[in-house]
Amino acid sequence: MSERLISADSHVSMSHKQIKSHLATRHHASYDVAAGRYEASMQHATGSANREGAKLVAENAVFRRPGYWDPVERLKDMDTDGVEVEVLYSEVSAFRYLSNVQGAVAESVRGFNDALCDFAQADPKRLIVSYQIPIHDIDVAVAEVTRVAALGARSLQLPVFPGELGEADYHDPRYAPLFALIEETGLPICCHIGLKMSLEDVARRDPTPQRAVMVSMTPLMTAEALGMWIMGGVFEKFPRLKVVFVEPGLLWVAWWLEIVDDMAKRQGYEYPALRHLPSFYFHRNVSLSFIDERLGLERVRDVLGVENLLWSTDFPHPVTSWPNSRTIVEEQFADIPAPERELMLSGNALRVWGL
Repeated sequence: MSERLISADSHVSMSHKQIKSHLATRHHASYDVAAGRYEASMQHATGSANREGAKLVAENAVFRRPGYWDPVERLKDMDTDGVEVEVLYSEVSAFRYLSNVQGAVAESVRGFNDALCDFAQADPKRLIVSYQIPIHDIDVAVAEVTRVAALGARSLQLPVFPGELGEADYHDPRYAPLFALIEETGLPICCHIGLKMSLEDVARRDPTPQRAVMVSMTPLMTAEALGMWIMGGVFEKFPRLKVVFVEPGLLWVAWWLEIVDDMAKRQGYEYPALRHLPSFYFHRNVSLSFIDERLGLERVRDVLGVENLLWSTDFPHPVTSWPNSRTIVEEQFADIPAPERELMLSGNALRVWGL
């Protein structure tokens, strides 16, 4: 039991009531309008997928545990699971609506992150919340990174796909002040996969009750984001940035790295923004979280790089290893050398998040 387990990906439920408790009453109506429009748009986009997803949540006992929203209970759940530290992501995608809170955008961003900070106060060394940073207004983003860094932030979360929010991709010069500041702080940028709006048509045509066709495609869409960060030259300009892709899957990324390198070496593709092959920037700047992917660890951990991989429980989602994480880890890592095991279970997380 002395082996340290640090989850690079767990979740916390944040309510609009919690967020509005940090927002002046005069802004509540505008907040409600923006949040309501966002929820309606999500329901329209995914339709029955949302309804079936809600049913799945209702049937999942882990989702009903108080530890999902109560930090004191969460620490107890972590103790039950033998997990020392969790990096936490809010279920609310604030990126998608806070920019629409009329007359109180910056205030709403602060209110949202302050609600996250409240959760972490039960034990800031064990509950590492990922503060969401907006990208619609770079001045607001820079101010918020400065503010949360002063609060002791260890983790930042940015949208995976800026284009879905009507913003330029991350290789655009508009992000230079933000990335320069994040480099200075040393904080990692976390991009958690989730709903991909371009899969809306797939979700409508998906014949399975929980939209399994669409859901299984979602991690693969991370190839777009990886390409924009890497081939777009972001890491060439900002070599000290750390980006964590959360829940992308492992096996396909090894294939992707081989292909994009081969495109440059053999097929004649040009990457004008790069001085090195794409895989160079991946190994230097990118980490991937995983849950229970035995095949990925067995087959491609050397290709991806053991120092680029981060274990997680994904509490309380259906795939979570809770409350059997230690048993599952023993099975999953049975044939992996102890030094590599230690890196993926805790060492890499300690380095990435500066714990």
